[in-house]
Amino acid sequence: MTLLKTAFWASAGLLVYTHAGYPAALAVLDRVRAGGRGAREFPGPREPDDDAALPGVSVIVAAYAEQEVIAARVANLLALDYPRERLEIIVACDGSSDATAQRAREAGADVVLELPREGKVRTQDAAVARARHEITAFSDANVSWAPDALRRLVEPFSDPQVGYVCGDVRFVNDSGTNQEGLYWRYEMAVRRLESQLRSVTGGNGAIYATRRHSYVVVDPIMGHDLSFPFNMVKRGWRAVYAPGAHATEKMVPTIEGEFRRKRRMMSHGWPIMLRGGMLSLSDYDPGYAVMIVSHRALRYVSPFLHLAALVAAVALIRAGWVYLAATAVQVALLLAALGARAVPARPLLVARYYVLTTASLAAGLWDWLAHGTQVGWEAAEGTR
Repeated sequence: MTLLKTAFWASAGLLVYTHAGYPAALAVLDRVRAGGRGAREFPGPREPDDDAALPGVSVIVAAYAEQEVIAARVANLLALDYPRERLEIIVACDGSSDATAQRAREAGADVVLELPREGKVRTQDAAVARARHEITAFSDANVSWAPDALRRLVEPFSDPQVGYVCGDVRFVNDSGTNQEGLYWRYEMAVRRLESQLRSVTGGNGAIYATRRHSYVVVDPIMGHDLSFPFNMVKRGWRAVYAPGAHATEKMVPTIEGEFRRKRRMMSHGWPIMLRGGMLSLSDYDPGYAVMIVSHRALRYVSPFLHLAALVAAVALIRAGWVYLAATAVQVALLLAALGARAVPARPLLVARYYVLTTASLAAGLWDWLAHGTQVGWEAAEGTR
């Protein structure tokens, strides 16, 4: 009985902590820090006559079979409010057999690399080796940047301790059931707090940048989104979030499609955590180590924490009302997730999104352990 109670309270407590307690603790610490020393801020936008102070930037777009969207991506980059002579646009084609390279050239890309199929990470490595500017920025082919996004993205590099900057991605969806946009608003709020206190624990593929000499060559199955921030911190850099650097990306239309996308992502995420060095906590300062455990490790094991809490609660259902209530809450969550298919009401869709995306963590682990992870990638359904 004591063992079951310990399992229940530990599992339930860790779930509440990682999803709600950790963000709340960050908010409190940030308020205390801001009250004591003032908010950590980066310089504001430069005046037009200060363009000479802007760093040169090579923007890299890794592309595989993106002939339908690559011209629009290049046009969007060419329209940025950034001095053209300080901007280099590189499209790196990862073994594309379609017209991606031709359309990128016709659209005005400065450099188009036609490379063998080796996966996104090695394609980005090749583009960085070819880049001529001191800052390398990265973007996916189906993304659109706001006109001032690049200016906002490079502003934090005025701090010599900053080696990595990720921007703000907003997911758009004209129709469908996916609730990813809701999740990302929550995630961006947490990321802002992490950045203000120390460094972010994760990035995104839509808009981010590094210094040339802080760029890290990682295992080809371990993408930049998760690998770069903690590796930067290990090497003495700060990895920060630039909330004013806005990008938009079309999301997967359905929750079921989002489950498949996240399952593929997690087959890359688990090796980063378990053999890529993320959990080498002694390599970080204590504060950042707590962030890694709170935001990454506990989130990854959340499906197993849910299962442990449910099994323990069912076994203890006669031991007190709290265990009956805990069982009822988890069962209601599952029923709501199932009911969303028949009645697509927003609360039911949010429940379905949470259940399936949590399950994707376990499914991704299974895929990696059972089949390994491929370095190549395909466009997520409905995102082009």
